[in-house]
Amino acid sequence: MPSSALTAAHPLKDVAASDSSLRRFLHGLPGVDAVGLEGRAASLGTRSIKTTAKAYAIDLAISMVDLTTLEGADTPGKVRALGAKAVQPDPTDRTTPATAAVCVYPDMVAAAKEAVAGSSVKVASVATAFPAGRAALDVKLADVRDAIAAGADEIDMVIDRGAFLSGRYVKVYDEITAVKEACGTAARLKVIFETGELSTYDNIRRASWLGMLAGADFIKTSTGKVAVNATPANTLLMLEAVRDFRAQTGIQVGVKPAGGIRTSKDAIKFLVLVNETAGEDWLDNHWFRFGASSLLNDLLMQRQKLATGRYSGPDYVTVD
Repeated sequence: MPSSALTAAHPLKDVAASDSSLRRFLHGLPGVDAVGLEGRAASLGTRSIKTTAKAYAIDLAISMVDLTTLEGADTPGKVRALGAKAVQPDPTDRTTPATAAVCVYPDMVAAAKEAVAGSSVKVASVATAFPAGRAALDVKLADVRDAIAAGADEIDMVIDRGAFLSGRYVKVYDEITAVKEACGTAARLKVIFETGELSTYDNIRRASWLGMLAGADFIKTSTGKVAVNATPANTLLMLEAVRDFRAQTGIQVGVKPAGGIRTSKDAIKFLVLVNETAGEDWLDNHWFRFGASSLLNDLLMQRQKLATGRYSGPDYVTVD
């Protein structure tokens, strides 16, 4: 079932009826055993994948990449080049899958749409005063509407971490639902928590449930703009949350770790986490993404190594 706001038929429909009920629910979630969580993530990260399975995993990871550029120096030319790479990551091998999306700032959406026209590649836009989220709600919604008007297929919003950390959960919930409403049927919504600023695993679990209750299509670890971004442990925790949320509501929500995932080895570890925690239903780019810029290059080099038995030269992949 696609993600959506909870209907009257769901047992969790009244959770956000008031600040007190939402707080009671979020603080009633089981506490996270940090040692156990990190131990399981580390254990799953030791799984070895060889030959045919590795080739499959690399192609799957390529298809899950949101090829990203979020810099002040971005230009239409850079975005068009990135879009061309997303559509055909390896021009020397047409069997290479396209990436899932190109992720850009709202003012670069039109250039990205032009570059990926006619392909399966989506255009994702960060919005809501990314990356800090320090703006009034009407400004955040204008940001979203501008991106959608330019053709964005997906919106990556940031939550108000200050409101969340001070316990103003309804404010965060209301902002997510307002952005979800602004997306309408035009764009899927990814909700970014900035897990490196949430401090505790308990907070990450609460943020995950809060985002899902408010109608997120995806929950996303990070902006990639702080010191601590996606880790196996925080991604495992979010995968547990989407698994448990679907068990309770029938609604499936995606997960997007972002920031710090740079190698094929890293990506494959995350795919093992997905398979062993949420299950095979999430092993698809409709439900799992990597927010990355440099990861794709390593995936392409590893793919070429499997095909030819040797690593290519430094000119084999483009420099992002």
